[in-house]
Amino acid sequence: MFKSFLIKYAEIGLKGKNRYLFEDALVQQIKYALKKCDGEFALRKTSGRIYVDAQTDFDFDEVVESLKKVFGISGICPVVQMEDEGFEKLCEDVIKYIDEVYPDKNKTFKVMARRARKNYPLDSMEINAKMGGAILNAFSEMSVDVHNPDIMLNIEIREKIYVYSEIIPGPGGMPVGTGGKAMLLLSGGIDSPVAGYMIAKRGVKIDAVYFHAPPYTSERAKQKVVDLAKIVSRYTGPIYLHVINFTDIQMYIYEKCPHDELTIIMRRYMMKIAQQIANETECLGLVTGESIGQVASQTMQSLIATNDVCDLPVYRPLIAFDKQDIVEISEKIGTYETSILPYEDCCTIFVAKHPVTKPNLNVIRRHEENLAENIDELVKTALETKELIIATE
Repeated sequence: MFKSFLIKYAEIGLKGKNRYLFEDALVQQIKYALKKCDGEFALRKTSGRIYVDAQTDFDFDEVVESLKKVFGISGICPVVQMEDEGFEKLCEDVIKYIDEVYPDKNKTFKVMARRARKNYPLDSMEINAKMGGAILNAFSEMSVDVHNPDIMLNIEIREKIYVYSEIIPGPGGMPVGTGGKAMLLLSGGIDSPVAGYMIAKRGVKIDAVYFHAPPYTSERAKQKVVDLAKIVSRYTGPIYLHVINFTDIQMYIYEKCPHDELTIIMRRYMMKIAQQIANETECLGLVTGESIGQVASQTMQSLIATNDVCDLPVYRPLIAFDKQDIVEISEKIGTYETSILPYEDCCTIFVAKHPVTKPNLNVIRRHEENLAENIDELVKTALETKELIIATE
């Protein structure tokens, strides 16, 4: 029955004279999402509306699931297009629509007409009243409820007439690419994939960096991160994942620095390396999955210590989230089951029994001087030997 979808957006509508730029970006993201679906589709953008028209047969559920992953979409409305052949014919078509879409007629309804084409002979209020009467005459078991109806029947009078009664929620946010690009520090845990999802929801295109420490971390741990990047890419588009061999740097820090400061110092060098890759790839900031107080390296003092090595801004979308909040989002976006696979990353291998929770920045800097002899060469080698994986589904 449905051959078209009306795409609703929310925040984009507030963009004033620049709105068309965001609409165009949303159209491009929709086209990209629909490439994965069977069938051919045409997109139209008219006066604050975006329509997806199927040109061939298609799988309804597949298309809806693809559109539900496009940031910027607030609602997906399966619509029926009707020619303007007079109001009586419109009533017949709407009654047929209700009969097909709602087998159970024991429902309340409300008609909500919008007359964008002002030469239509009836105004919106007249359409509401007359159409409501026609529906009541056709289906005696139905009744009107203007406050909380079971069926909100939308009728838009445009160059054609569009009828829809279902709004499938979209993810919201802004189209990916409208907010610049950032570098995500991606691990195999629960938090960082969610952070990538959350920053992308604000229109930010993400690349990612993963710190691998063979033989202390296995190839399965690396594959786990690649798999997480692929899942997140359902929402963000392809992710360029930079894999850094961190073993020699990690061992050198382990040999030269106090063990209660290992996590902080290792984290500082991860941030330095991530920033260098970010600069080379024209990213405008770093993104992490940190949340205040969740672990020792995420206290306020620890975050100050890691920020100290960065010139680029560090974005932490989960900074005030409870762990359960993060878990719920990870379950919603499909990363949770992969994140909890028991393959440890390099951050968990060398955790001290009693890590410092309130590091003194001056003390950390002084202890890092123990690394001066070789650390620059080790960082250079790690960058020269990095692996690039394009994660996409």
